[in-house]
Amino acid sequence: MFNKYLAIMILVISMCLMIADCSKGPDKLPKSNGQVLRLGTSTTTMKSGLMDRIIPVFEKKYGIKVDISMAGSVETLNSARAGKVDVVFVHSREDEDKFVSEGYGINRKDVMYNDFVILGPPDDPIHIKGENNVLKAFQAIHDSHATFVSRGDKSGTYSREMIIWKLLNIKPSGNWYITANKNILEALIAASNHKAYVLADRGTYLYHKEELNLVIVVEGDSRLFNPYGVIAVNPIKVSGINYDGAMKFLDFITSIDGQEIICGYGKVKFNRSLFVPMAIKISLCQ
Repeated sequence: MFNKYLAIMILVISMCLMIADCSKGPDKLPKSNGQVLRLGTSTTTMKSGLMDRIIPVFEKKYGIKVDISMAGSVETLNSARAGKVDVVFVHSREDEDKFVSEGYGINRKDVMYNDFVILGPPDDPIHIKGENNVLKAFQAIHDSHATFVSRGDKSGTYSREMIIWKLLNIKPSGNWYITANKNILEALIAASNHKAYVLADRGTYLYHKEELNLVIVVEGDSRLFNPYGVIAVNPIKVSGINYDGAMKFLDFITSIDGQEIICGYGKVKFNRSLFVPMAIKISLCQ
């Protein structure tokens, strides 16, 4: 009787285990391997909505939880130097190159690009709409003291703005020049409210266009080219780095899967890609 009872119990337990295993389903998330990847990225990748598309796919594929820190590109690189993130995804090439040359970053790879544009009020009070020379446009803004909103933070956008002013030998100041010290979306809202001009990346602007009373007035200058790179933090230089997870993210975002997500992002809503892949050429995005 005991043997019969034991056999029945074993059968019941086996069936329960089979049911539990089958209930997982082939499309369920892989069990987490216990890793957490700390990703530092620019406000433009977040405020454009791109990371909301990329991160869930990466997490599902590798079973790694991603903890995102959003800040300006320069601030993000400083956080990496302090060991606060494992991998960075930013758009300030001169600062990226310095980060790598100092030994803090390794395996930098190009990921994607878009471009900067100058936005302004629809009535364009200083009539620079259609200008394709960014230096002439900035000179006109300065000479007329047209209201201009600057990010004023440690961001790739602010770094590019400062490069343009430096090329003109101008140090902007005065009541016309508003330093926002805000992220890209908040700066755009401030420019819209002040009926001001502002430098921004095209992707973030298009994503929030309906919320803003701003139009593109200057575009097309090669000096407005805006590339993004991904860099793993060097575990020899900085302690406590999840280098394995960083390299998985680097490999993913530059793989065909990651690049196709970038290529497709924005096409349905905006009828164009908000970013163009650089790691792999995809003909429909060129």
